[in-house]
Amino acid sequence: MPTRNRGPHPNDARLFGEKYHPALRAATDDLCWLLGRGYGADSALQLVGNRYRLNKRQRMAVGRSSASAEAVARRKGRQVLLSELAGRRVAIDGFNLLILLESAFGGGLVLQGRDGTYRDLAGVHGTYKNVQHTVPALKLVGEALREASEVVWYFDAPVSNSGRLKTMLRELSEAEGYGWEILLVNNPDKELIALPDEVVVVSSDSWILDDGGNWCNLGRELLGEGKGLEL
Repeated sequence: MPTRNRGPHPNDARLFGEKYHPALRAATDDLCWLLGRGYGADSALQLVGNRYRLNKRQRMAVGRSSASAEAVARRKGRQVLLSELAGRRVAIDGFNLLILLESAFGGGLVLQGRDGTYRDLAGVHGTYKNVQHTVPALKLVGEALREASEVVWYFDAPVSNSGRLKTMLRELSEAEGYGWEILLVNNPDKELIALPDEVVVVSSDSWILDDGGNWCNLGRELLGEGKGLEL
């Protein structure tokens, strides 16, 4: 059993303490406003980051929390609840969901975006290593989706150790009777966006939520309300 933990960044308690909440929320307000008026995401984030003197990690949090009002409305209109997934086909943005749950279980920073999704700041960075919360996170997902007619996980094939992770999921699925299919693909986002509307995608990735079809905010539903820092 791994002893590693996908816990908090050593500076997060300071960077996201109450002292910085007003500036972070004002920056998120401004970025959402700019996005709603057609500004490019990168240039707009640089603008508000400079204005509020945010460091790199704070800027990342503001960027991941923000969306235009129009984008939020479109995303909400295609959202499917966990309670509605019985008998449905489900496709999971693998690293997106798994790392969020691992981070939350390990006490890492979780953000609540303006679209209601939970997001983390952990990331894969080219190599995935399972942690002590990996199996509990996977079992939580497996039990929640037992009534789905099909569950397919999509993972990034180029990420190191994704093959080992696939083996772990397959063995867990067989042991627990989850009936999962696990796919390693070069571009999961592109694959998930291209799925037909009858497939519900589990992800909090903004590109998928904007360009894809029906989706489920499973990370937030599993973790519960009030678990993310709302900027």
